[in-house]
Parts: sequence; structure tokens; C-alpha cells
Amino acid sequence: MAIQVGDKLPDVPLTIATSEGPRPTSTAEYFGGKKIALFAVPGAYTPTCSARHLPSYVDKAEELTSKGVDEIACTSVNDAFVMSAWNRDAGSENITMLADGNGQLAEALGLTMDGSKFGMGTRSQRYSMIVNNGVVEQLNVEAPGEYQASSAEAMLGQL
Repeated sequence: MAIQVGDKLPDVPLTIATSEGPRPTSTAEYFGGKKIALFAVPGAYTPTCSARHLPSYVDKAEELTSKGVDEIACTSVNDAFVMSAWNRDAGSENITMLADGNGQLAEALGLTMDGSKFGMGTRSQRYSMIVNNGVVEQLNVEAPGEYQASSAEAMLGQL
């Protein structure tokens, strides 16, 4: 069963991709005491993720923080090195990259997808959420192949 609004995030390990290298964290540690705008993509460097999804949050970062968001984070079933390179290449240093290398977050949230026909294996669905002190306040899960509900523009309309 997929996570719902009002649920607390399950505590799973994640890795923050930094310019100094990977930094281990957990959902309890990272999301505790903050209001986070989180968005998930099926893969770093993939077409929609790179051309539209990540750029929407880069472009709207200031507006999101002006509406009470403490931090903006992106997660994907990729390793921290790929997430760090994507962050650098996209010029999105104001976005925290949370590597879900083993897919534990996507699985614990019930938001996985099968990307096998694209050679990607099990990945995260495309979604966004507002998480306040570890509790989901807003959740926007995209239909397969879609990109609208999880955009930064849509999230701004919810804040």
C-alpha cells in the first residue's frame, strides 16, 4: 500500500550527494524538524527528469522557500555519485540530492515502478510531496508517463 497524506515517512537509509562525497543519513534524521519539498524522479539524466522536472524546482526554489519550505530535495534510485554529478551538471546546487541507491525509500513508500523494459529495473515512480517533520502533508503521484502533478508549479499551488 502506498503512503498517504498524514502518514509518517518510514525510517530508511538514504545518502546525501554532496560535492565532498556521499554522506549517509536516514529519513528520520533528514526530514525531522523541517518542512521539505521532496520530488522523486525515475532516474537522473533521463529526458523528462532533466529537461522538465528538476528545472521546475530550480526555477521555483525561491518561491517555494518564500512559502515556508525549509529545503527542496530530489530523490531517485541512483547512487550518490550519479546524483552529485547530475546536480552539478544541472546547476541545481540549491536542491539536495537524496540517493536511494537500493530503492529502499521507493519500496517503503509503495511508490516503485518497473523500468525493466528500459533497462532500468525497479525505480521510483515520479511524485512530489510536502513533508513536515517527517509527516506527509501533500502527495502528488504521477500516472505512468505523465508529468504535471509533481511539478514545482503544482506544488506552489498547494502551499
